[in-house]
Amino acid sequence: MDVTIVRQSEDVKKAVGDQVSFRPDKFIPPVTSIIWKHTNTDGYVVKAIEWDEGEILIPNLRFKDITTVDEKTGQITITNLKVEHSGVYTLEINSKEQQQSFTLTVMERVPKPEIKTEKSEDNPDVVNLRCEYSETIIWKNSAGETLTGSPITPKGESITVKKNGNPETFYTCTLDNGASKETSDRVYERDLFKDDSKSGSGLIAGIVI
Repeated sequence: MDVTIVRQSEDVKKAVGDQVSFRPDKFIPPVTSIIWKHTNTDGYVVKAIEWDEGEILIPNLRFKDITTVDEKTGQITITNLKVEHSGVYTLEINSKEQQQSFTLTVMERVPKPEIKTEKSEDNPDVVNLRCEYSETIIWKNSAGETLTGSPITPKGESITVKKNGNPETFYTCTLDNGASKETSDRVYERDLFKDDSKSGSGLIAGIVI
């Protein structure tokens, strides 16, 4: 689980299921009340959590059982984030509105990508690898090098790989939406450039024997 503590006003991206903490940069005792407010993407404002002289209240069901506040630092922590937790978070200390604000964007996790193969009609030693996604795609090989992909329609990228004689060479495709990443299974050269003619001959020989 990805955990981030934010102390200054900034934009934060998280994936569904992640956890985030926002902490005010000014918290001077004595503190008798803390109120964290959430303004959603439609501009609707609710109290997310409130601490008042030792009593903790969670007025909005959206934050029930997943939200805590530290009365010693003013820090709010929200676990098991959902898309509906996106918005702007502001804070009142001792009934005084603080200048800090924290903008949270919660995004669905990216799916695990699948690399699709497309053999070249002209060259049996060339294969095109395709990865379909609408956001950032990162191609890498077994040497750890980042490869440059070409856009494909309607969405995604492709790379062209050539047979180099090493069956252990592999390629991966990683999807990244800024909040989460997922990497495909490895695609090995030994599976991309199988010698179908030899496989067929071996099968026939086995049957004859």
